[in-house]
Amino acid sequence: MTLPIVAYGDPVLNTKASNISADYPGLSELIHNMFETMYAANGVGLAAPQIGLPIRLFVIDAAAYDEEQFKDEKRVFINAEIVEFKGEEWAFNEGCLSIPDVRGDVFRPETIKIRYFDENFKEHLAEFSDMPSRIIQHEYDHIEGKLFTEKLAPLRRRMVQKKLEQIKNGIVSVSYRMRFARAKKK
Repeated sequence: MTLPIVAYGDPVLNTKASNISADYPGLSELIHNMFETMYAANGVGLAAPQIGLPIRLFVIDAAAYDEEQFKDEKRVFINAEIVEFKGEEWAFNEGCLSIPDVRGDVFRPETIKIRYFDENFKEHLAEFSDMPSRIIQHEYDHIEGKLFTEKLAPLRRRMVQKKLEQIKNGIVSVSYRMRFARAKKK
């Protein structure tokens, strides 16, 4: 089942998420629904806060960038903690399903080491580089209560402010379901 994606302006997007346990109610169905929602919105990652849940859970599938190179980069991250950042920071023009029609260059380190549990609550300590690292860092920011717009250059942040206000007020057109903190102004 596809779920509505929470739009910019909802306080859940700025809340540091809480860890969950293996007996979290409906976890398997939630993970399935998150992947379905992400694919329906043409995304490559989706964090639980983006569907209104302040829990440390996100899913990614980097295959959209390069199906062959990243075909095995469909993953579930539960209670994730980045333990190390490595390499040069590089810019990439990021966007976000919760902030449609807003994009901007964000600098992130090339490589991360992250500790997390998968959907079977098996613990992993893994290193990711390139696009999977970037997607993970973006989704990790969501469970930390941070948005990519906070990492934009000051001039770019000022340039997108009007669009952010429109999104906050429900004035946006997307091909997927969204949930807004405030209703559209008439």
